[in-house]
Amino acid sequence: MNCILLSEAEITGNLAELSDERATHIRRVLRKTVGDSIKIGRLHGPLGVGTIQQLERTGSAKQAATRCVLTCNWGDVPARPQLDLLLAVPRPKVLRRLWAQLATLGVRRIYLCNADKVERYYFDSHVIEPSTYEPLLIEGLQQAVDTHVPRVEVHRYFRRLVEDQLADFAGAKYVLDPSGGGDLRDLPEQLECVLAIGPEGGWSGFELDLLQANGFECQGFGSRILRSDTACIAAVSAMRVRSLTPVPE
Repeated sequence: MNCILLSEAEITGNLAELSDERATHIRRVLRKTVGDSIKIGRLHGPLGVGTIQQLERTGSAKQAATRCVLTCNWGDVPARPQLDLLLAVPRPKVLRRLWAQLATLGVRRIYLCNADKVERYYFDSHVIEPSTYEPLLIEGLQQAVDTHVPRVEVHRYFRRLVEDQLADFAGAKYVLDPSGGGDLRDLPEQLECVLAIGPEGGWSGFELDLLQANGFECQGFGSRILRSDTACIAAVSAMRVRSLTPVPE
């Protein structure tokens, strides 16, 4: 963890108390002690510095835990990412791997959607439940030193999502597909953008037509055919590093 993220429930005034794996990480991995400082963040809020006031082991030897009390000194709120991702639901084990990486790279919103080549049972998996993905997103944020948890929406009806919710999206809209005439890496800078990435096997002709009819510009990403998870990480990285400039709160 490069930063310890705190929820509102863990903060009272300028003090925060931890007694889970984060406290153990502070003691055993970071090797901090009373009086030392660590990077902290308030979920959806500012970054800051926490000074350790108490750090002690609790419980029996077999069930030992750590209790950590911090004095919090808050600073600025980090810039919020302006990239939204429309992602056809991948296989559950692939999606589990993607959650933390997407949070680390920096996305504002993740639309998980159905598609012709998405297996219906993917929507029954626990990996699309908040109890599964929220800790993984926070893990990615602690790696990146950010506080903005991506908003996740699950949509079973692709056409309704594209026509009703995304048709009036104010920023740039791109769909990634090997048939795209341009190259995602050559796009001009955009402050706000949504990027659509399809399932294994790609978008169907109907889905591509529907996206383009609602303002999505079809873009390629080189000559290689990538797996959906590889394409997702590579494309989001390209958009974040090459084309997007986050704006301050």
